[in-house]
Formats: sequence, C-alpha cells, structure tokens
Amino acid sequence: MFGIDGTFIAFALLAGLSAGAVSYALLQRRIEDESNTTRRMDQIKATESDRSAVKTERAKAVEANKRRKSVQDTLKELEQKEKTRAKQVKKPPFKIQIRQAGMTTPIGRFYIYSSIVAVVLSLVSIFLGAPVWLAPGVFFVTLFGLPRWFVGFVRARRVKKFLDEFPNALDIIVRAVKSGLPLNDGIRLIANESLEPVKAEFRRIVESQQVGLSIPEAALRMPETMPCSEAAFFGIVIQIQQQAGGNLSEALGNLSRVLRDRKKMKARVDALSMEAKASAAIIGALPFLVATLVSLASPTYIYPLFYTSTGHFLLGISAVWMTMGILVMRKMINFDM
Repeated sequence: MFGIDGTFIAFALLAGLSAGAVSYALLQRRIEDESNTTRRMDQIKATESDRSAVKTERAKAVEANKRRKSVQDTLKELEQKEKTRAKQVKKPPFKIQIRQAGMTTPIGRFYIYSSIVAVVLSLVSIFLGAPVWLAPGVFFVTLFGLPRWFVGFVRARRVKKFLDEFPNALDIIVRAVKSGLPLNDGIRLIANESLEPVKAEFRRIVESQQVGLSIPEAALRMPETMPCSEAAFFGIVIQIQQQAGGNLSEALGNLSRVLRDRKKMKARVDALSMEAKASAAIIGALPFLVATLVSLASPTYIYPLFYTSTGHFLLGISAVWMTMGILVMRKMINFDM
C-alpha cells in the first residue's frame, strides 16, 4: 500500500514538474515581452521627461530673449526720444530757459524789464563820463547779455539744489514701495513733503496724471523743466520698469546710489581743479588790480588811458583779448559730469 502511494506521489510530482516546465516554456516569451515592454515604457517616460525639461528650458530661453529684445527696443525708442529732447534741453528757447529757472514771469514782461534796466544803465554810463558812442553798446549788452546771464545763473543754481535733494527723494520712494505703497503714493508724498525744487517737479508729475498722462510719460517730461541728465535717468528707469517689469525699489535704489556717486565724483573733480580755478581768478584780476594800484600811486601816468581816444581804443582791444582769455581758461577748468 505504501509502495503504491509513493509511486503515485512521485508520479504526481513528476507530472507537476512537467506541467510547470511546459508552462514556463510557453510563458517565457510572454514574460520577456512584458519585461521588454516595461523597459521600453520606462525609456519612453524618461525620454518624455527629458523632452519636457528641454522644452521648459527652451521656453525659458525664448521668454528671456523676448524680454531682452523688449528691453532693447525700449532703450532704442527712449534713446531716440532723448536725442530729440536733448536738443531742446541743451539749447532750448529763451522762454523755456525762463521756465527751467523756476521763474513765472512772461517773456514779454521780462523783455520790458530788461529794456528798462538797459536804458537806466546806459544813462548812468553817460552820466559817469563814458563816451556817448559807448552807450549803444551798454544798452545792447544790458538788453540781451545781462538777462540771459541772469537766467542762466538762476537756472544753474536751481539744478544744483535739485541734485542735492533728488537722491533723498528717491530713497523715500524706495522705502514707500518696499512698505507696500504704490509708486503713485510715493510720488505724491514727495510732491507734498520734499524741498524745492524737487517738490515742484514731482508736483508737475502729479498734475500731469490728473490730465490723463501715465507716470512714465510724466516722468519722461521732467527734463523739459529740469535740464539735467539725472532727471532723464529717473524717467528712463520708470519707463523700462513699466514695459519690462522687475523690482522697482531695487532699480530706484540703484539710481539713487549712482546719483550719489556722481555727486561725489563731481566734488572730487572740483577739488582737483580748484588750484587751476584760483590761478585763473588771479590772472583774470591782475590787470584790474595793477590798473587800480597805478592810478592810486601815479594818476597822471595812467590818465591818457582813460581820457584820450587812443587810450579808449587800447582799452577796447585789451577788453576783447581779456574776454577771450577768460573764456578759454573757463573752458579748460570746467568739466561736464
């Protein structure tokens, strides 16, 4: 009985092994196919991931190129506008110069005042003993030269005050933007709380917004009333930030730092050129000092120079040469920043 059961069990085992071998032989190809299919799917997924990464990088590169091109186009457009505007800023009409000097006098009334002053000074020169033929020259210089010099002097002093206060105003705008306020509120804050003439220039930006202009357009118009490159820089930064995006507070902070560095450099240049300016002042004043000392020490010696026609002729030639020398020295010792 035991022998029969053992034979049956052995036969069953052999039958099972045979069936397993046959099943493995039949299923091996399918298993290999499934393994290959899985491997291929993994490769496809990896390839798709790589392609997605490549597409993402390409999209980022295309976006960066578009942004760079947009900035370049904006800069070219602004450069063309600045070239057109620079001609008006460097050599504007006298009416605009009066406005840039912060004066509200109409140009007609200004010329009336200039004519009155010219007539008075011409009469004073005749009363003091000057030749009659010199009176028209005094009238012409006083009418056209003196007013322009006065406007230029006031204009330059106003620009200097603006440059002293402008970096502080930019710092206030940067703090306002960082604290969450919009740019418009920062500009209004400067227009209400800052010192002149920065206060007046930012007030013009606020008034321009009220008539429909945007902040970049109003800022780009600032050099029309404030003839300095720093005002143009502010308008360009605002324009680029609006069109290309970016961190406005960082851009304005960098502009403030650049303006302070320019101011330091200008002060350094003025200090280095101070010796040349002192020498030019001494050389320019020397003829007048010598003439004064000689007239005090020996009046009869210098008398023919002031009371004879030959002396007047020599004084006129000397005045022309002195003027040319002073202008040349002024050109040599003044540096544009």
